Amino acid sequence: MQKRALTALVTVLALVLLYLPEPGAAAGKPCRAYVLLEARTGQLLLEENSSESLPMGTMAKLMTMLLTAEALESGALSENTAVTASPAANAQKGASIWLMPGEKMTVGDLLRGMIIGNANDAAVALAEAVSGTEEQFVMDMNARGFELGLRSTVFTCASGLSEEGQVTTAADLGRLCCKLTEYPVLTPYMTTWRTFLRGEQTELVNENTLVRSYDGLLGMKAGHGESTGYTLAAAAQRGDGIYVAVVLGCQEDADRFSIAKTLLSKGFGSYQVTTPAFSGEFLKPLQVLHGTDTAVEVEAQGLTGITVPKGNAGLQTVLVLPEYVEAPVSKGQQLGTAAFYQGDIYLYEVPLTAASSVPRLTFSRALLRLLDNMLK
Repeated sequence: MQKRALTALVTVLALVLLYLPEPGAAAGKPCRAYVLLEARTGQLLLEENSSESLPMGTMAKLMTMLLTAEALESGALSENTAVTASPAANAQKGASIWLMPGEKMTVGDLLRGMIIGNANDAAVALAEAVSGTEEQFVMDMNARGFELGLRSTVFTCASGLSEEGQVTTAADLGRLCCKLTEYPVLTPYMTTWRTFLRGEQTELVNENTLVRSYDGLLGMKAGHGESTGYTLAAAAQRGDGIYVAVVLGCQEDADRFSIAKTLLSKGFGSYQVTTPAFSGEFLKPLQVLHGTDTAVEVEAQGLTGITVPKGNAGLQTVLVLPEYVEAPVSKGQQLGTAAFYQGDIYLYEVPLTAASSVPRLTFSRALLRLLDNMLK
């Protein structure tokens, strides 16, 4: 009896262990967090645990890509700029293109090494080319992240190799990816499946298998690690729509790709970008009291595109303007607001401002006007 009871206990324990969740993802869920954003408006459309702080791992290279692209745009670097590999780059562990101290490689080849081959030594070489040292580059990464509103992200290295203290969220990475879509110089690197460096001595194969099959893919990055699980950032464009999907903390390699494809397809199939327009009947001149003119034209500032569900009710505009305004009125002075709704859902609002200045009508101005009228 004791032996039979012991066997039953062992069986139960084995079953319990079999169904315990693996690290990196919640029980019963294929990933820890995901987001879908429209790139041009930056609107967050779908999310799961988007603000949960998670290890960043190799996704740190997304910011290294951005700072390098900005250096290319400013002219500080070109894709043909030769970079000399430092001992610090050579000392990087993990994925590498085996840079030797003193070896020269162009910025373009280093980008291929980092983006396609996920090479940590290439990331450090680029960081040193952009900022002088990796330490300064990390400060630049965090400063740029703050400018982009990545309030829950901390960078500690250019490659993502250092895991201590380096955290992010799916929402923050989504915002970063939206910015990356503005740099087409990166697209050829991010969408290459297989290439070589040093002639054909060093083969590079992209971990992001979507580059082989997904229609309209703009690229981004795939990664994996013990603390991060399988991760993916993907962006795609079809027509005027550009959507970004970020998937973090998957247990299985295939899950990140299937989730990202589902999110992107949801973006293209269910949403559209529209820009509100005003006609003259909406923005009539506003009466001005005690001014040199009796009215001032009103114009809307900061009109941008809005991502809205397809097939739903059109946009409604709610104008908030006074019946009149007292002179003096300055050009650009805010007079009211225009708020946009889709059904009962508030989307955003913009200021309504004066299109020109209207000085106050003083006694001397009034007298001159009276004399002018009398002489006509």
